[in-house]
Amino acid sequence: MGKLEKKRTFETIASNVAEYLHKPDWWYNPFELVRLVWNVGYILVQWCIIALFKPHYRKTSEPFGRVAIIGAGLTGVSSAAHCIAHGFDVVIYEAGPKLGGIWAHVNRTSGLQLNSLLYRFHPGVLWSRGFPLRDEILEEITGVWKEYDLESRTRFGTKVTKVDKAEAPKGGWETDPDRSRWVVNGGEDGVFDAVIVTVGTCGKPNWIKLPGMPGNVGQDSSDSQPTRDQDAEQPTYSEVLKREDNTSNSSDEEGHSDDSHQPSDGDIFTKRVLHSSELDSDKFDLPPGSRRIVVIGSGASAVEAVETALDRYASAKDDKSDAETKVEIWMIARHDKWIIPRNIVVDTFLSAQPFGRQMPLSFLWEAFMKRWQYRGIEGLVPKDIGIYEGTPVVNDAFLHHVRSGKVHYVRGSPTRLSKNGVVVSPRKGAKKREDGKLDEDDATIVTVGEGEEREIEADVVVLATGFEKPSVDFLPKELFPEGYQRPDLYLQNFSTEDWSILMTNSAYQNAIGTVGHFHIGIYTRILLTLLLDPSARPSPKDMKLWVDVLRFIKRGATGGAFGFFTYMELTIWLLGFHILRPDRLRWLFFIMNGWGVRPRR
Repeated sequence: MGKLEKKRTFETIASNVAEYLHKPDWWYNPFELVRLVWNVGYILVQWCIIALFKPHYRKTSEPFGRVAIIGAGLTGVSSAAHCIAHGFDVVIYEAGPKLGGIWAHVNRTSGLQLNSLLYRFHPGVLWSRGFPLRDEILEEITGVWKEYDLESRTRFGTKVTKVDKAEAPKGGWETDPDRSRWVVNGGEDGVFDAVIVTVGTCGKPNWIKLPGMPGNVGQDSSDSQPTRDQDAEQPTYSEVLKREDNTSNSSDEEGHSDDSHQPSDGDIFTKRVLHSSELDSDKFDLPPGSRRIVVIGSGASAVEAVETALDRYASAKDDKSDAETKVEIWMIARHDKWIIPRNIVVDTFLSAQPFGRQMPLSFLWEAFMKRWQYRGIEGLVPKDIGIYEGTPVVNDAFLHHVRSGKVHYVRGSPTRLSKNGVVVSPRKGAKKREDGKLDEDDATIVTVGEGEEREIEADVVVLATGFEKPSVDFLPKELFPEGYQRPDLYLQNFSTEDWSILMTNSAYQNAIGTVGHFHIGIYTRILLTLLLDPSARPSPKDMKLWVDVLRFIKRGATGGAFGFFTYMELTIWLLGFHILRPDRLRWLFFIMNGWGVRPRR
């Protein structure tokens, strides 16, 4: 370990000790001392990981090859750092003006859902706590970027519009003539030996269009009042339902939204409508007199929006707060999502299931969650989706907010906006009430039954509808033949037609695990191994066979063979890369641990 790592470790420990000593009860509260010992131990564990696995940067004038990285988010920076550390040169293309990917565009209260020991996107990161927030995550990304001298290799404001195969010079390539080479945007930066696409799965905010919504919503985030004089190019709610439902064939199966409903001019919602990613913006504040925030959505974005709102404004249920602005928060949930605790032991065991699908004994985990995580609000336990059939939300506070009444949870499908708020219809399969009585307006959990329609009044409507999936249309279409498109790829990340196109974290759909862990380095080193060793390369036939075999093994799985996986299943795939081809075993320690390949002096 170098001087920089030792200095950072010492400073992080010193910061924890100083924080402990500044607490007034430090000298008689044993729990604070236990917490300090735990935090220091947590940092020392990371110190050991850094010492064992961090690859060090060494300059070289003779790189083994050149790799194009598309995207300067967490995955792109980590992939580039691994390439540089092992003797390859890189160029990073970033369409935006700054680093960080999705982390540069979320609220400051956004943080890791999983414990940071499970989010070590590069071996050199040193987290100060178990669940760091946005700013610390961006600091770590920037630290890796600078340490591996990636500043001069990054092209900000450069959108990749086309990746093509490079034409061989007359007489062919001098070395390794049988593999592809690539040029980006016409070849301004020369020829590349491989391309790593790290655009992720979260692009621009996913705006939806509901009847009764002002036409310019999503076009301008200014503070001016929205109007209805434009028809924004946004997807209708039904279109969004089709895209986001991996388990159903059409939106009609889940919601009752009626996009054909055309409200009169007097029934348009004229108050503020914003995306959940704007809640923390300096441009947004609650208009005077506002007190009710309605969040549309029930996934991770919605849960985070609730936490952001409660962080900025006190709850109307909080009698101890003397804040001037107190709010009521209502969440309209078309689906119930599994919400698992921020507990490293529980999360690790959940992700350690090797089958990557719902199994006969999965009900044991569900029963455990119902008794522990959902105690007192068992009615929110999802009934139509298993815990291994979709990405769960990882959160400790949200269900407590529902129990305490700080959040009103509405089980229904938002149909349209009205002058006063959001009109909610029943979900698909909602039952008619036997007693005919409606839930009270101030109930913690409100269910819209068959034949009912409810209007939830709102001063602000927050669309927690996530982010659009980034396009990869800049890649040649022949790389993804029918049946072998995202996510049905070799090892879920390599094009089955050409192993020199790697799409780390860009084919992901649903999982129990993390997108920011050691697999980023492993996938990068698999690519580097294939560049260094022609005998280790798979043929298109072999890569398609791998996909087909996994489809057969996981036939009948919700969302398809690659629609959901666990981190243990992913680890088995990566180990199988070596076991199924014994000639690759000599690369095992390099690929899995990063040991063995260093830049030329």
